[in-house]
Amino acid sequence: MKLLIVRHGDPDYEKDSLTEKGWREAAFLAERLSIINVKQFFVSPLGRAKDTASCTLESVRRTAEECEWLREFHAPIWRPDISSRQTIPWDWLPQDWMADERFFQYDQWHEPEVMKAANIKAEYDRVNTAFDELLKQYGYKRYGHYYRALRPSNDVLLFFCHFGVECVLLSHLLNISPMVLWHGCCAAPSSVTTVATEERRDGIASFRMLSFGDISHLYSHSEPPAFAARFRETRSNTWERQD
Repeated sequence: MKLLIVRHGDPDYEKDSLTEKGWREAAFLAERLSIINVKQFFVSPLGRAKDTASCTLESVRRTAEECEWLREFHAPIWRPDISSRQTIPWDWLPQDWMADERFFQYDQWHEPEVMKAANIKAEYDRVNTAFDELLKQYGYKRYGHYYRALRPSNDVLLFFCHFGVECVLLSHLLNISPMVLWHGCCAAPSSVTTVATEERRDGIASFRMLSFGDISHLYSHSEPPAFAARFRETRSNTWERQD
């Protein structure tokens, strides 16, 4: 089985839709995805993901199943250096979160007090319980850190969602702390991540990431990737986002 996880196109967060560039990205993405034999499409209930999906779905004359748990991961934290408002857990200064070794551990990342205060593990488990239930419907049942291949297949499932929740799903499949993925990876708008099962012994499957954040559909149309989800490459790059 293959899972394709797609981040929405360049977002207009105020309207919960796409920018003009985002719509171009969604159209180029549709060209790429329309040639894939997808078993089932799934989409977040948020507008920017649904708008991104609409181009592909219209092209292949299909519909997508809307999943509430695919919405952007919501567990706001009180970042140590900001007292006026809560922030998303993937927007955190490296010198602060990296000081606690627990954040790097698959089974300890949620133990620091800032995470407990956000009840983040409960939300993480809620999302991945729903994810596992869906995978079970398609023949793969979670067992410890891997999956029982009850009905192994070459099906392709495609998910239109968001960066934060994408990393949550990947951390569960790959048994990696989401903090490492949130802060160490960048999935540009409209990017495609591919993971596939490997069944080296009958009935025992694990997932391997074949590609992360692929944007070849943009490069093939000479469309530069959006800078969303990144911060300035050097402090002197004042035209790029600082915070």
